[in-house]
Amino acid sequence: MPDRLMLLDTASLYFRAFYGVPDTVRAPDGTPVNAARGLLDMIAKLVATYEPTHLVACWDDDWRPQWRVDLIPSYKTHRVAEVVAAGPDVEVVPDPLEAQVPLIRAELGALGIPIVGAADHEADDVIGSLAAQSTMPVDVVTGDRDLFQLVDDDRGVRVVYTGRGMSNLELLDAAAIVGRYGVLPEQYADYAVMRGDASDGLPGVAGIGEKTAASLLAAHGDLAGIIAAAASGTGMTAGIRAKILAAADYLAVAPRVVEVVRDLDLGEIDARIRATDAGELDALAERWGLGASAGRAAAALAARADA
Repeated sequence: MPDRLMLLDTASLYFRAFYGVPDTVRAPDGTPVNAARGLLDMIAKLVATYEPTHLVACWDDDWRPQWRVDLIPSYKTHRVAEVVAAGPDVEVVPDPLEAQVPLIRAELGALGIPIVGAADHEADDVIGSLAAQSTMPVDVVTGDRDLFQLVDDDRGVRVVYTGRGMSNLELLDAAAIVGRYGVLPEQYADYAVMRGDASDGLPGVAGIGEKTAASLLAAHGDLAGIIAAAASGTGMTAGIRAKILAAADYLAVAPRVVEVVRDLDLGEIDARIRATDAGELDALAERWGLGASAGRAAAALAARADA
């Protein structure tokens, strides 16, 4: 089998596991482990289904980088639980999930899956950089639509989209993005800028919805072309032109916020899948009651290590 790199948007997955697996799933001491066990089952399914040879758990070292907030102050504001003066703000995370994050990191370590983050950057930026710099095809596993901008048929970069749940995984290539949104993957960031995203605190261009954003990109190619057309007063209605011009300040900064970083220097990463250290994983599984979930993940990885 040819080499293929799988990049996990780790927080996206363990949040989904936390809300998708009942909190009655607990360790022997009564501690909830639903997110930790759910993530193991996700990894088992993803590896068995898409057969990667390399695997990385991408991490939010800073889930809300200050440089993005400086550009758009509303960026993820509604998710802030506590402002930290000398470091990343604290995100709103349910206590039972926050308590499982160290266990999640430990289980990833026991499985031999490297955890990769970058100071002052989100997991999206780590994913973007690893995908852009990869010499092999890439599957990005995420429930975040912003990462659709990374899809690249020529380089074999696809998105395994979890937005409809693990039982309804969608493998998205360029044709799927065009079919769903009417824009090319390389236009998706500009499309998202105009449409806005309440979940990220991005206001978008007032009065410009998904259909109008797609039609403007079809007509003008990219955001720069749209802004130029609005400035010259050609190629769009007076009403649309007025909306674009009114959003000039937002449009000047929003692309930097929405576009994922692709040039981080993340150093050498040994991401090749190998059989796990059974002793370490078994001890972790016994202590935390990870049961068959740990075994399924280990078995899926072992099958790929032997492929």
